[in-house]
Amino acid sequence: MDSKVVIIPTYNEKENIEKIIRAVFSLEGDYHILVIEDGSPDGTAGIVKRLQTEFPERLFMIERAGKQGLGTAYITGFKWSIAHGYDFIFEMDADFSHNPDDLPKLYRTCKEGADLAIGSRYCDGISVINWPIGRVIMSYYASVYVRKVLGMKVYDTTAGFKCYKRKVLETIDLDNVKMKGYGFQIEMKYSTYKLGFRITEVPIIFVDRKEGTSKMSSGIFGEAFWGVLKMRLRKIKPRKI
Repeated sequence: MDSKVVIIPTYNEKENIEKIIRAVFSLEGDYHILVIEDGSPDGTAGIVKRLQTEFPERLFMIERAGKQGLGTAYITGFKWSIAHGYDFIFEMDADFSHNPDDLPKLYRTCKEGADLAIGSRYCDGISVINWPIGRVIMSYYASVYVRKVLGMKVYDTTAGFKCYKRKVLETIDLDNVKMKGYGFQIEMKYSTYKLGFRITEVPIIFVDRKEGTSKMSSGIFGEAFWGVLKMRLRKIKPRKI
């Protein structure tokens, strides 16, 4: 059976973390979870540690000292997942904006030929619930901008719900990824695209978080805007082995 791990970065997710872990573990297919915990003062890590006694072979956690950015959290998780030999490596938020029931769809898409499967809000119209219209417009047109600048045929360029085949993450030079916030999601897709891997978008319905607080900020979009222009000028090379 293929080995699968879902990477979930957390910061102050005490309202959601136990529910999301139990939801993933209720799926068929023996999914494992790696939580990247950035020193949440609300006790998120303690909840995960308690659950590790219940799921000792499936639930793992890396604790880091304070908030270090979404990109570095995922890179830490990617390196751990590669070192532990997982075949399929997922990204997912802790707040149920990504539906755990969609994980098997992403997995099947990779099994059927994709190297990267993206849970996409925009490949089949706009599928976002509970966002203010201004935020929907900003996110949608940010993806249009990225698509035009980078020439990449991906509709949801900032999506954070994904499944990678291990070979993709082994090929990307993770130590050379520049962007730390949501621009990281764009850079990883662009690197995947430029290195010749097959990307497939899978339509999902994105639901804004019901509990906890959003981590979005205007600085995140600023980094993405300027970072995309710089990215267009850089050469993407595979990792040296």
